[in-house]
Amino acid sequence: MGIGVKIIALGALILFSNPMRAQPSHKPLSYLALGDSYTIGESVAEKERWPVQLAKALTEKGTPVAPPQIIAVTGWRTDNLKNGIGIAQLKEKYDLVSLLIGVNNQYQGKPVGEYAVEYEGLLKAAIQLAGGDKHHVFVVSIPDYGFTPFGKARQETITRELDGFNAVCKRITESYGATFINITDISRKGLDDPGLVASDGLHPSGKQYALWVERILENLHL
Repeated sequence: MGIGVKIIALGALILFSNPMRAQPSHKPLSYLALGDSYTIGESVAEKERWPVQLAKALTEKGTPVAPPQIIAVTGWRTDNLKNGIGIAQLKEKYDLVSLLIGVNNQYQGKPVGEYAVEYEGLLKAAIQLAGGDKHHVFVVSIPDYGFTPFGKARQETITRELDGFNAVCKRITESYGATFINITDISRKGLDDPGLVASDGLHPSGKQYALWVERILENLHL
């Protein structure tokens, strides 16, 4: 199952509102995106993946970001992502790291308690990959596939269970001081606006991912 800034430019410098040091405008920030089908963009073109759209949007707003390195596979649970990180060829440090994981834990009936333990481990790994700086890590909530043609019949159950997973995700993320960004409400417009769902009837479309990026930009302070 595949479920997947205040920026002020002064000359050649970009001033950041968090502790990140100012970077020369000609040197793009490195970005690592960790996740599942939502992060790899199942059923959309590469340019429509939300990490790719985010990097492009930040660059256009004056914060150059290199094309993201994406570690994500359709169907991955938290344990799969942990293994994927372990075997991936990663740099020691990234300027920005995002994390979105958990829908396949829910879909496959894995306990939310198990998710909590494994998710916390992944968040700690993400912070380490960001050079130990929690301000360089943001987490995206799990979207609700109950509001898609695929999940419509079980919408009430899916929504209730994903609310539980997202509550755990938010609590753990904020306890580490990383940024939690809720996009789940956007995904819940999928039945009212079919254009928000990809052609497979399950995953978000490029249009929906663009709305995620708008929300991320509102909450991401680089």
